[in-house]
Parts: sequence; structure tokens; C-alpha cells
Amino acid sequence: MCADYTKSTNFATKDNLSSGNPLKIVKGTEIDTEFNNIQTAIATKADLASPTFTGSPVLPTGTTGVTQSSGNSSTALATTAFVQAAIALLYPVGSIYTNASVSTNPATLLGFGTWTAFAAGRVMVGFDSGNALFDTAEETGGSANAITVSHTHTATTTSTDAGHTHGISPSAWTTGGGNVSGSAYSFGGQVSATQSSTASITSTTTIDSAGSSGTNANYQPYITVYVWKRTA
Repeated sequence: MCADYTKSTNFATKDNLSSGNPLKIVKGTEIDTEFNNIQTAIATKADLASPTFTGSPVLPTGTTGVTQSSGNSSTALATTAFVQAAIALLYPVGSIYTNASVSTNPATLLGFGTWTAFAAGRVMVGFDSGNALFDTAEETGGSANAITVSHTHTATTTSTDAGHTHGISPSAWTTGGGNVSGSAYSFGGQVSATQSSTASITSTTTIDSAGSSGTNANYQPYITVYVWKRTA
């Protein structure tokens, strides 16, 4: 705690005392007391150059300090100008500021810069120099109303029988359902012959519908926030 100097003896009043008055005498103890008081007061005051404060120092309202240079990481006291400049460095021109609940312009919230609302109704995607869709800053694309079309698939399969033969008896030559070709032979009283025919087979397959017709059917999961871009 800083001590203020308080004078213990009023030496000037001794001059007005009459001669012989013992109080008119200046005592060594009085002088010693005064010097001790002065010494205590000086020892508890901060020096003008590079003082070291203890406790909870309070600066007078309106006190003006020296603004430190940007990037100073020492224990030097920071002025409001230094703090404001440090915050501004976090949001250079072109920076994006987001807030999940407060719509106030960042110029009011942060106290610097010119800000405009940004990316209304859009999500942001990282820059990708290898993809023509994302290789330019602030490039836009996509559609909120693209339709995932409802559609069907059909498949047709045609199969043709290359032909086959059946062994038949003579009595079936006229009822076999096809033309008889070749000759009949008799071996030990048995007659054999061949009959040939072809068949054409067509198959049709229908697959159920897929997809959903309508707008706003293909959004990714999202959450809405306030987005601002610093322009100056």
C-alpha cells in the first residue's frame, strides 16, 4: 500500500512562540520523525521510469498510454488501440465472420471494418485447384431446385433356339408338330427317323420406379448461421 507523507511537526509555528518557551526549540527527534515519514512515503511510491506495480493498480479515467507495436508478446501494458489492432489482424479484408444467433453487423460488434452479408442460402466449400468447379474464389454453382427424377428401367431379352432333333416313330411323321427331314431306315424291323424344328423366345423385364420428383429434394444436411464478409 502506498503511503502519503504527512508532516508531524509544524516547525513554522515555533517562530511565533516567545523566547524561553520549550516548544520553541527544534528537537532532533522531531526532525528524525519527519525524515522517517518522508523516507517511508518515497519508498512506497512508483518510480517514474519502469515502475513495478503490486496489488490492483487503477489508472485514472482518460489515462493515455503508449500503444505497443503489433505482435508485441511482452508483459507491457496494452492500450485499447493495441487491443483493437490485434483483433483487426484476426479479420483482415476478405475474412469471413459467422454467428449462430446474433445478426448484428460485425462492424458494430467488433468496432472496425466494413462488412457485408455473405453466402445467403449457400454452403461454403474449400478451394480446389484441381477441380474446375472449385478453382476460383467465390465461384458459385449448384441448384436448390435440381430435380431427382422419378424414372423406370426396361430390359428386353430375345432368345432364338438354334434347332434341335427328336427321334420319332413312323406313326409320328404326320403329327410331330414340325417338318420331317432325312430318311427312314429299317434296322432289324425297327424304323428310325429324325425331325427338326426351331423356336423364337422373347422376354420382357420391367424394373420398379426409382427417385423422387420435386424441388428441394437433394439438399445436404445443413444448419443456418449469419455469415459476413469483410470488404474494407
